Amino acid sequence: MLFLGKHDYSMDERGRVPMPPRFREALMQGIILTQGAPDRCIRAYPADGFEQQAAHYLKEPITSPTGRVMRRAFFSGAYQSELDRQGRVLVPPVLRQWANLEGQVVVVGTGEGIEIWDAAGFEAALTTEEDDFRQTLGLSAGQAGSE
Repeated sequence: MLFLGKHDYSMDERGRVPMPPRFREALMQGIILTQGAPDRCIRAYPADGFEQQAAHYLKEPITSPTGRVMRRAFFSGAYQSELDRQGRVLVPPVLRQWANLEGQVVVVGTGEGIEIWDAAGFEAALTTEEDDFRQTLGLSAGQAGSE
């Protein structure tokens, strides 16, 4: 399944975030939450999707300094969770703090996974990315693409 779209939700006081109805079936076997570094968001994957992501980090031997650093960074910030009956995932406090999650959140499909953002943080990231994209193309802020 491809996870698509931008979905606005409220995180409750216990740290539960609703998942879009179309995502829920793919997440019924479990969901893995991890830091979205370098972005201040949470990345979420169905269990099998996380295994595919993990394979990348497991290629580098743990005996190498790079392998150890990569594995620690990726696996130490990962938490297993599951959806409750209402289709919500409980985000651990350490991840809520990492991503500055409070109140309004945005759940974003990224194809093979999901990102959970603080609503204001997501809008700021979009603005920065748009500016970077325009700069890469050599466009000014008010200039459209060439005809």
